[in-house]
Amino acid sequence: MASNLDYLDPTLQPLADKVQAYIQAEKEFQRAEVAVVASTHQPPNATSDAAAGQSLAQPHEQLQLKLQGLRDELHQLRQEVIDLLPVRDEWVKINLGYGPSRVGAFSTSTPDAALAAPEYDLRVVV
Repeated sequence: MASNLDYLDPTLQPLADKVQAYIQAEKEFQRAEVAVVASTHQPPNATSDAAAGQSLAQPHEQLQLKLQGLRDELHQLRQEVIDLLPVRDEWVKINLGYGPSRVGAFSTSTPDAALAAPEYDLRVVV
């Protein structure tokens, strides 16, 4: 029975906090992607002139920069979560506030790439 409560281990709290931050950053990134796509699909205004078209391009560039910043933050958080995991290629139960959730880093390397540093795919099951 104790193994069912392993996710409540206080030593896993920093990992759970980092996973929460990762999930939030992922949601922000998805919203920013939608905003970028929406900004590229705005219907042309028949009364717009060159200055108005230029002002529309500027927010699009700002959205692109924000998207790149969020992408970098997401990559950094992903690496931090992987570094906090006690094991690789296994699920770790954590407490995200509504029962046991799982997080794990699973190797995506092929046997041919044995000499290269292993790459891991982060998976989170809420």
